Amino acid sequence: MKPRRILDYYKLLRLILTGLALLVTGAVHAQFRVDVSGVGMRQLPIAVAPFRGEDASPQKPGGIVQADLERSGQFVGLPAGGVVLDELSRPDFTVWRQKGADSLLTGSVTRLLDGRFDVRFRLWDAVRGLDLGGQSYAVTQPDLRLVSHRISDFVYEKLTGEKGIFSTRIAYVTRSGQRYQLWVADSDGENAQSALTSGEPIISPAWSPDGTQLAYVSFESRKPVVYTHDVGTGKRRLLANFRGSNSAPAWSADGQTLAMTLSRDGGSQLFALSAAGGEPRRLGQSSSIDTEPAYTPDGKHIFFVSDRGGGPQIYKMVATGGQPERVTFTGSYNISPAISPDGRWLAYIARMNGAFRVNLLELASGAITVLTETSADESPSFSPNGRLIIYATQLDGREALMTTTLDGRFKAKLNGQSGDIREPHWGPFQKQQF
Repeated sequence: MKPRRILDYYKLLRLILTGLALLVTGAVHAQFRVDVSGVGMRQLPIAVAPFRGEDASPQKPGGIVQADLERSGQFVGLPAGGVVLDELSRPDFTVWRQKGADSLLTGSVTRLLDGRFDVRFRLWDAVRGLDLGGQSYAVTQPDLRLVSHRISDFVYEKLTGEKGIFSTRIAYVTRSGQRYQLWVADSDGENAQSALTSGEPIISPAWSPDGTQLAYVSFESRKPVVYTHDVGTGKRRLLANFRGSNSAPAWSADGQTLAMTLSRDGGSQLFALSAAGGEPRRLGQSSSIDTEPAYTPDGKHIFFVSDRGGGPQIYKMVATGGQPERVTFTGSYNISPAISPDGRWLAYIARMNGAFRVNLLELASGAITVLTETSADESPSFSPNGRLIIYATQLDGREALMTTTLDGRFKAKLNGQSGDIREPHWGPFQKQQF
């Protein structure tokens, strides 16, 4: 069985030749339920007590934080036993140690007279009985989920020493019948907002490095055309509408340039185009199909997919163009490269005995890990701290977004209600809004 998304060129070709005839039944819902499975290697036991006052709050910060931490694969949540504590409470650490907790989070939610919500929390080291700090926020109701994710980020960084990614965003595409939508959602899939709705296909969403824009491909002109979309204002701008197809946009590390696949000169070749528009610059000369570019974090190289060896494999070349070197050698079909933020790992989709699975290649050693057991995976994308990979797949006959840790041991499913969910891309770290 072919995956829903293969090499970008074949993706476009199939859309054209089939007359966009893929049948999908059922309505698409933008809200997700999160299920976690698997066993992480070093999970930290934490108890998150229900925040005082959260029963009267439209969002439950304690529950959101616990789900965030569990989804990361780094934490195991322990039951609080119905104990409600706030940020001023002095916990009985003997009780929490007996529960097996290394740390404890407490807090409160209070509605203010002006309609905003005062959210406060405190993190405790239950083993040593130490106060690890806390914060307070006064936010409007729509920001209650975001502030909960900020609390998760605080806890994650305090206890692991690395930045949390819970307040970041993801983008993905859904299809229901002949209706396509580009969504921007929280990292847990909740709070999804429609950025674009179209009767024609939308593919290949890609976040800009500063998280303010999305590049994507739309078929509104009855051909693939690249747009950029300002996430804050909703304004979009036509970036590439050259002769033939325009597809697979990828931002450079500094956000000044996009690499993409154009067929303006015949074939499908890689070009670099200023984010401000203008005349594209060709990056290579070949008779092969070159597509799906991905810049390295330092901006010096581009990974891409080419069939120059007879089948789709992943190659690497300097970002200004030049002689490519082949990167993948195991298997006859490897596509959709994604580079980790530290440049150490390459995630990609490999065809293995007819199944399409997420693989992880350590670039320095060449060691490969197969991360998934499903058979129709697509579009891997790293979290901005490099600890998780999001991808789309089919699970139990349904479309789903999944995250996996880099060892493949711990996965979280964002369960769509029904419909066709695909092409996720994880956005960068965001600036603090409050």
